[in-house]
Amino acid sequence: MFTGYLTRIVKQLLSFESTPVQTVQLVSFWSVFGTRTCTTAETAFVSKAHRRYMHSPKAKRHCSNMSPVKIGTHNGTFHCDEVLACFFLRQLSEYKDAEIVRTRDPEVLGKCDIVVDVGGEYDPKRHRYDHHQRSFAETFNSLRPEKPWVTKLSSAGLVYLHFGRRVLAQLTQLDEQDKQLDVLYDKLYENFVEEVDAVDNGISQYEGEARYAVSSTLSARVSYLNPRWNSKSQDTEEGFHKALALVGDEFKDRLDFYHTSWLPARAVVEGAVQMRHQVDPSGEVVVLAQGGCPWKEHLFSLEKELKVETPIKFVLYPDQNGQWRVQCVPAGLNTFQNRLSLLEEWRGVRDNALSQLSGIPGCIFVHASGFIGGNLTQEGALEMAKKTLKAARNAGGDQANGC
Repeated sequence: MFTGYLTRIVKQLLSFESTPVQTVQLVSFWSVFGTRTCTTAETAFVSKAHRRYMHSPKAKRHCSNMSPVKIGTHNGTFHCDEVLACFFLRQLSEYKDAEIVRTRDPEVLGKCDIVVDVGGEYDPKRHRYDHHQRSFAETFNSLRPEKPWVTKLSSAGLVYLHFGRRVLAQLTQLDEQDKQLDVLYDKLYENFVEEVDAVDNGISQYEGEARYAVSSTLSARVSYLNPRWNSKSQDTEEGFHKALALVGDEFKDRLDFYHTSWLPARAVVEGAVQMRHQVDPSGEVVVLAQGGCPWKEHLFSLEKELKVETPIKFVLYPDQNGQWRVQCVPAGLNTFQNRLSLLEEWRGVRDNALSQLSGIPGCIFVHASGFIGGNLTQEGALEMAKKTLKAARNAGGDQANGC
């Protein structure tokens, strides 16, 4: 009935001849591949054999004799980096049920399968991921030169660097070869993990004194879960596990946002950029079929990735009322300067007066600063962009200007 490895699974489960390690391998293999490769009858047969084995005295002896996998980290006051590192590891099949051993005893740590944030050693071959030793100065860029980040890594960053793709694949159920995983991997480091690395290593965001305090960062909220200095109990175990749940929920929530909202928006913008020459031969106008789609960050990154030679000047999209907006592309993410603003003589003019002034039917408004305008139709909004582009070319003014 069976062939190859599945045949051996059945025979070993039925004969109770497998070792404890083989038992785990057999059950794991069956759970992943068995139901994909067998007929209904074969699946039922193997499942019955599996249940029979798991309820047998020998199976119970095997389970009781197996040494639990152990994740080692330091005891005492806990910090966001090792808590996040432990959360990452717990998402992987080999560490899913691992015991977290919190100690500084080298002998105890030596018996752990993986050690993070303690031990004074960085050796990925032996699964040792500490960053406190004097010789350690690694960054994402130093270990992966194709990545841009130069913040010194903490245990969170080290574990993310080595295991992050697998963690994300597990949490999103994306294939590890899916290109979306590359985008998420970079995004979650830059917008979640790097902050933890920087805080733990005492790296400031800026030079000089801060104008105000920020006390609600993830690292700060983790620190508040440690016992207070004057608490009767200085036991950190309960707080550590609360912190583990806190960082885990926050990371999964952020990942869910990037996976189910941010990434689909990127796909919409990428499609619009690819189709820009069909909107206007200049390639300087893109159309988003759906309003409300966040586009600025994606547009800037996609222009670089797709090697867009002529910068895009305008984005068209429908609003909630079914009317159309024409919005100027800013010169950068954090500036009020536009690459090209709508015509100055249109600014602050509305409705029929604007239509008569521009010669474009259906005009609704142009903002007084010139960064956005509206029209009843997509064609009208596109014409507003085209006339602005034509005027800029005639004036030789294809440069950024204030909004």
